Amino acid sequence: MCLALERSKTTSKHILTLKISTMSGVQDFNEYRQRMNDVILGQDNKVIKRFFSLDNQTYEDGALSEVTKELLGLVASMVLRCDDCIKYHLGRCHELGVTREQIYEASSVALVVGGSIFVPHMRRAAEFWEELEKG
Repeated sequence: MCLALERSKTTSKHILTLKISTMSGVQDFNEYRQRMNDVILGQDNKVIKRFFSLDNQTYEDGALSEVTKELLGLVASMVLRCDDCIKYHLGRCHELGVTREQIYEASSVALVVGGSIFVPHMRRAAEFWEELEKG
C-alpha cells in the first residue's frame, strides 16, 4: 500500500488529504523482497552470497524436477509457517505452471504434517494464490 499526502487549495485553508493507492499484494511482496535482497547482497558478505547462491542452485532441475523441488519448498515453508517463504514458493509454482489442484494437494500434505496450526497460514496462502491467478 502506498500512502500519499495531497494539498487541496479549494478553500483558503490548506486541507491535507490522505490518498491510499493500493498495489497488488503480489507486486508489493515482490518489490519489497527484491529491494531488501539488494540491500543484503550489497553488503558483499561472502557467507550470505554463498547461501543465496546455494538456495538458487538447490531448486534447479536435477534428479527431481524444478516443479517438484518448488512444491517441496512450499510444503516445508507451510509446515514451518513462514508466510514470506510460502508467498515466494507460491509465486515460483505459479511461474512454473503448477495448477490450483496441485497447490491444494501440497497444502493438504502440509496440513497433515504441520497440524491445525497451519490453517491460518493456509488461508493467507489461498488468498495469495488467488492474486497470482488474477495476474
